[in-house]
Amino acid sequence: MTETMQLVLAQCNTHVGDFEGNLALCKTIIEQAQQEYARPVVIFPELTLTGYPPEDLLLRPSIEPRVEAALSELCDMVTTAHVVVGYPRRLGDTLYNAAGVIHQGVLISEYHKWCLPNYQVFDEKRYFEAGTEPCVVTIHGVPVGLSICEDIWAPEPTLAAKKAGAQLILNLNASPFHRCKQNERIGVVAKRVAETGVPVVYVNQVGGQDELVFDGGSFAMNSQGQVVKQLPRFRDAYAFVDYPFGPAEMPIHAGATDKLAGFALGDLQEVWQALVVGVRDYVNKNGFPGVVLGLSGGVDSALTLAVAEAALGADRVQAVMMPFKYTSQMSLEDAAEQANNMGVRYSVIPIEPIYNAFMSALADEFEGRKSDTTEENLQARARGVILMSISNKTGKLVLTTGNKSEIAVGYSTLYGDMAGGFDVLKDVPKTLVFALCWYRNSLGPCIPERVITRPPSAELAPDQKDEDSLPPYEVLDQIIDLYVEMDCSAQNIIDRGFAEADVHRAVRLVDLNEYKRRQAPIGVRLTRRGFGRDRRYPITSKWKPGV
Repeated sequence: MTETMQLVLAQCNTHVGDFEGNLALCKTIIEQAQQEYARPVVIFPELTLTGYPPEDLLLRPSIEPRVEAALSELCDMVTTAHVVVGYPRRLGDTLYNAAGVIHQGVLISEYHKWCLPNYQVFDEKRYFEAGTEPCVVTIHGVPVGLSICEDIWAPEPTLAAKKAGAQLILNLNASPFHRCKQNERIGVVAKRVAETGVPVVYVNQVGGQDELVFDGGSFAMNSQGQVVKQLPRFRDAYAFVDYPFGPAEMPIHAGATDKLAGFALGDLQEVWQALVVGVRDYVNKNGFPGVVLGLSGGVDSALTLAVAEAALGADRVQAVMMPFKYTSQMSLEDAAEQANNMGVRYSVIPIEPIYNAFMSALADEFEGRKSDTTEENLQARARGVILMSISNKTGKLVLTTGNKSEIAVGYSTLYGDMAGGFDVLKDVPKTLVFALCWYRNSLGPCIPERVITRPPSAELAPDQKDEDSLPPYEVLDQIIDLYVEMDCSAQNIIDRGFAEADVHRAVRLVDLNEYKRRQAPIGVRLTRRGFGRDRRYPITSKWKPGV
């Protein structure tokens, strides 16, 4: 006879490599569950004890005794609960991505992940061997199958668990965010439920880890494919649900469909939350006291400042305006207005004396040569020196402000506007930057409207506009999306109706500027293919993108 179980979904924010901190987090949740419920089943995410992804920490010989010590401590404090937790397990010379069940001080069962993802940001075959056997353990009279993350995306592990008698699947996850990901997860789990008739509990990690953001959204799905419980997105959460599951409490909506600047409101909310979480966790987990950034009066730095303030609070954010003779009065006014709106520390440091000193020192080298982008880049590099000096003196992290469109085509200066530790907008195309600015302003006064509506300009030369050097962003962003994210050839993009000159120019710039991207700071990943872990192209190459 099936007994009622109280399943506790522990959606938590772990810290890679912090065994003590991750263990303490688990203990706190387990203690609370054992006090609140008679016989709880506490389910943690994938590789909870190490944090995810641990990458080459898994190759360190000292990781095995640390895992064993953490498991031993968990066993010592687990009494009435059943605790399902993820960790790496070495058996002989083989390392597995494992999930164990602990009860009454004993590790009573262990599962080894079958499906090891090796695409996009995943590299699990570098570290782990695949498991080959299902794991079904009886908990309060219910045969419960275990699976880990990628296992739910293929039919075989769930079917094998069903064949072994499972009446419920617990799926432990470290599933990173990209746009529209939650809809995909729910759809995939619904497919597994339809194939087997077995309900699934999906517990996901939350928080930022380098360029990755984990958005939580853990849920329980009954045997009819209805989501009966869903946890919040982008924050730690702890909730229980009774098994057997009843009908859905309420319909689950992926997000509002209202439009704002041509984007779905739900999409903008998700992206905004991902950026905020990514910045907050990168800064806090790495121990920075705050951040500093150049505030130019342009749209990219305006959005970066808004995200930083939301992530850290105004008291931990410093904005620096660094005007030159080409900086417009409008930019000066708008930067000051936004800094005042947000209550952040604001400084104005003119770069003309620094620029002139550099030009004087380089006069002999430059004699007889015409002015070109060298002088423009020197302005950006002077600003980079100022920001990095403030960073060195105060310990604050420099946030760079380049967006995905600019980074794609190299419309940025090495050791200038690319100088810094974290690029908030690295995976945000320019058109999405504008939409996010409007979204942020819908929450309350923040970014002066003319910052968003004026033609984009780097203000490195008189009357300069971005479109002097690039196709309009509405066109450029579509070409970049097709070439970078969808792997379309140049000819295929032209066949879709884009101007041949624009396409060849854009894809050539993307390929030529790989060397810059290799030296760029990391930033929050929002798409299926950002410029980071999941796009690794050679710098030295004679590749021709035309076919």
